[in-house]
Amino acid sequence: MGNGDELGRATLADVAREAEVSVSTVSKVLNGRTDVSAATRGRVERVLRARDYRRAARGGGGEAPLVEIVFHELDSLWAMELLRGVETVATAHGAAVVVTHSGSRRAPGPEWIEAVLRRRPLGVLLALSGLPPGLKRQLRSRSIPFVIIDPAGNPDPDVPSVGSANWSGGLAATRHLIELGHRRIGIVTGPEDTLCALARLDGYRSALAMAGLPVDPDLIAYGDFHAEGGLARATGLLELPDRPTAIFAGSDLQALGVLEAARVHGLRVPEDLSVVGYDDLDIAQWTSPALTTVRQPLREMAEQATRLILALRAGDAPATPSRIELSTTLVVRSSTTAPGLHPATPSKLSAAAPLPR
Repeated sequence: MGNGDELGRATLADVAREAEVSVSTVSKVLNGRTDVSAATRGRVERVLRARDYRRAARGGGGEAPLVEIVFHELDSLWAMELLRGVETVATAHGAAVVVTHSGSRRAPGPEWIEAVLRRRPLGVLLALSGLPPGLKRQLRSRSIPFVIIDPAGNPDPDVPSVGSANWSGGLAATRHLIELGHRRIGIVTGPEDTLCALARLDGYRSALAMAGLPVDPDLIAYGDFHAEGGLARATGLLELPDRPTAIFAGSDLQALGVLEAARVHGLRVPEDLSVVGYDDLDIAQWTSPALTTVRQPLREMAEQATRLILALRAGDAPATPSRIELSTTLVVRSSTTAPGLHPATPSKLSAAAPLPR
C-alpha cells in the first residue's frame, strides 16, 4: 500500500477490515491519537496484538534510539541519581534519554501516552509510578516495553519492576539505634500509600519486636520524603512529653528536616538526638554532623532497569521474576551515638547481615 506499515504480508487495510474500522482509524490508534472512542481503540488494539503487529520504521531507517524515563517530580537529588543510572546504560548502547515529567506518584498523566506513542522509544522506565490497564495495552500493542523503578504500590504480576530491600533497610537502621542503647525511637516515614515507605516502617516495627520493645504509635509519623515534611513531623515528635532520643527518617531529605527541628529545639545531634536517614544521597556526607543513613542503590536500580528494558526490546530477556530487588547497606557516620555518648565510628554494614555486637 506504500504506507510503510506491515505485518508480514498484512497491511493496514487488513487490520482495518478485521477490526471493522477505517484505515485512518487504525492509523490514529497507532499514532496515539485521542480522538478515537475507547471501544474502537480496544477493538483495533486486540487485532494488532493478535497479529503481533510491528510498525516498520519511516523512510527505511531504524526506530528512534530513545529510552524514556517518567518522573512525577524532577526537583530532587533522588531523581537525579536515577537519571544518571539510566544515562550510563543508555549511552553505552548508543541510545539517548528522554525525560518526562508527568502525572502523580501513581501513574503518568493522560496526556503522556499520545506523545510517547509518537516518539516510539526503545522502552519506558517509570519512577515511582504504575500504569493503568489501558496504557499498558497501548504500549504493548506497539511493542514498547516498560519497567517500574521503586514502585509506589504493588505492581501487577505482569509488570516488571526494580526496587531495593526496603524492609531490610528499615530493620538495619532501627537495630543500629537499639544496639546503641536507644529505647524511644521515632520514625518519620513516607506517605501511607507508598509501598517503600510502608516496607521501611515494617522493618522498624520488626526491629523493635525482635528487641522486645513496644511499638508506640505516638512515635510513628507519615511524611512526604521532603525536608519540609521532615521538619514538620519531627517537630511533632520532639514536642511529645516523652520525646524520642533517636529518629529514623525515611529519606535523607526528611532527615535534613529532622536536623533542623533538633536545632530549633536546642537539641544537639547526636548527643541529645540521634538521626538516621535513608538513600545515602551525596548530601548525606556533607551535613553537620555527617548523616548515618541506609544506602539505597538508586543508580544501580536504574541501570538494572535500563538493561532489562533493552533486553526486552531485543527479545532476548531471560525469564525473570516480576520484581528485582537489590540489597541496601547501612552507612554509619556521625549523626548517631549512644544516648549521652560520643558519635559512633563511621563504617559500612550490610543491611541484611547481623549487626556487630
